[in-house]
Amino acid sequence: MELLDSVAPRGIFLSIMKIDSHHHLWAINETDYVWMTEDHAKIRRDFLPEHAASHFQAAGIDGSVVVQARQMIEETEWLLGLAEANDWMRGVVGWVPLKENAGEPFLECFAAHPKLRGVRHVVHDEPDDDFILRGDFNEGITRLANYGLVYDILIFEKHLSQTIRFVDRHPEQVFVVDHVAKPVIRKETFDEVWAKHIRELAKRERVSCKLSGMVTEVRDDAWDVDLLRPYFQTVLEAFSPERLMFGSDWPVCLLRSEYAAWVACVEELVSELSEHEKAAFWGQNAARIYGV
Repeated sequence: MELLDSVAPRGIFLSIMKIDSHHHLWAINETDYVWMTEDHAKIRRDFLPEHAASHFQAAGIDGSVVVQARQMIEETEWLLGLAEANDWMRGVVGWVPLKENAGEPFLECFAAHPKLRGVRHVVHDEPDDDFILRGDFNEGITRLANYGLVYDILIFEKHLSQTIRFVDRHPEQVFVVDHVAKPVIRKETFDEVWAKHIRELAKRERVSCKLSGMVTEVRDDAWDVDLLRPYFQTVLEAFSPERLMFGSDWPVCLLRSEYAAWVACVEELVSELSEHEKAAFWGQNAARIYGV
């Protein structure tokens, strides 16, 4: 916010930079995307930079952070190559084998690339609900701060209590929670267990959160902004506008929402924020946290 205040006095309309802090790209094949089932038929096709760029341009998105969808070194290499060729891809959250030799020598190799800004592991697909507390995995996490890399936390609500303990092991590490930690969203009930734990996690000031991936956690046949509003208000109050950022989870979001519809939903959710808070949410936070 200091940067924002230095270039425009309060009360003056600000041109807001928009960064999509969470989207994916893939060239589909039969072996690398084992997480796709029959339920993912709509997105089982190529999603490449040219496909993303058209949606971003229409929605007024200025840049993005692209996030790994495969747990293999080749994924990180591929995404970095795409980012080199596309200036609007401001940063990459890749994957390295953190539980093997603490991620070395891959961290040293990839961290030299200016667009590698973070790493991620698909924790919520691990059969062990306590995977995030494994000693070998945590040894890899201890190396990230040395390279100035963010760690993206991908979990379900059921992993939040373990995640709080995990974050407390790494007082120097910057963390970002993907998809508001995937609560169970239903019309008839509010996920109070999720709310309790996400508020507790947010007390750690080095943890930020992406407002992304919510529509695919809705268990009902339909969703609307009012269904999602209590979850937005919870993370807004917990993390504040200074540690919350926009993300689309495109193309996964297409399972429940077109890109433009998600952007419109988020615009309504944040409509009551101040201009400075909107600027932080839409782009300033992602730029600061990921260093892009």
